[in-house]
Amino acid sequence: MGKWAGVIRLDKALSIVLILAILGAIGTLAYVIASPKVGERFTEFYILGLEGKAEGYPKKLKVGEEARVVVGMINREHEPVSYRVEVTIDGVRNNEIEPVVLAHEETWQAEIGFTPVKAGENQKVEFVLYKLGQNEPYQTLHLWINVEK
Repeated sequence: MGKWAGVIRLDKALSIVLILAILGAIGTLAYVIASPKVGERFTEFYILGLEGKAEGYPKKLKVGEEARVVVGMINREHEPVSYRVEVTIDGVRNNEIEPVVLAHEETWQAEIGFTPVKAGENQKVEFVLYKLGQNEPYQTLHLWINVEK
């Protein structure tokens, strides 16, 4: 007689179910390891003062005086992406950088200048990030400047 001859039917059924459950768990684990879930997709977008810190931004300028800041981004989109950065002062385009093509996890930083063309207090300088091919802004950052004649 075989190994299973003295085992009750219920015990046989439970043993078979247990073996199938273990095989299913091993298969599920192998699938999860082989195809990991892609994390959150986003782009880090930031502006820094010229010393590379989140301070020291230009605040007071004269009409026609160029100011500079460091603009940076890190692609965490899990695919290569082409970007465009537009600088506006009170809604009027002042500068533009394109294309910036970044692979996943690649970082880009550059000094970007802007030059106010009219005097006034509390002028909003916006740095608008676009993904190329999209008309809607992906992210925006801003500074406030006072401009004298």
